[in-house]
Amino acid sequence: QVQLVESGGGLVQAGGSLRLSCAASGRTFSSYVMGWFRQAPGKEREFVAAIHWSGLTTYYADSMKGRFTISRDNAKNTVYLQMNSLKPEDTALYYCAAKEGLFGYELRAKYHFWGQGTQVTVSS
Repeated sequence: QVQLVESGGGLVQAGGSLRLSCAASGRTFSSYVMGWFRQAPGKEREFVAAIHWSGLTTYYADSMKGRFTISRDNAKNTVYLQMNSLKPEDTALYYCAAKEGLFGYELRAKYHFWGQGTQVTVSS
């Protein structure tokens, strides 16, 4: 069982940066693939980024490549999402999620555990 708590969201101007954190409880955090998803009002929850349990391999949705960076600190049971060059269309509720195994890392249905989300609002 893994419990996830996101933080770091807020209001930022376009072009600005935010770093989201996701603190996990449970002794097996280091064995999970961790992902970030987001959901804007009226839209489906979409994949943002994922990171292998080792932290050595990362995956991104095409629209986030070059702007977002996912990382993890297994000693702190925490995964991060550094977001740069933010745009108004990045406004959404951002969720942290955990899954076993790498297959389907981009699919929300494959994730077993979810946080409550942290709101990111980017003003123009």
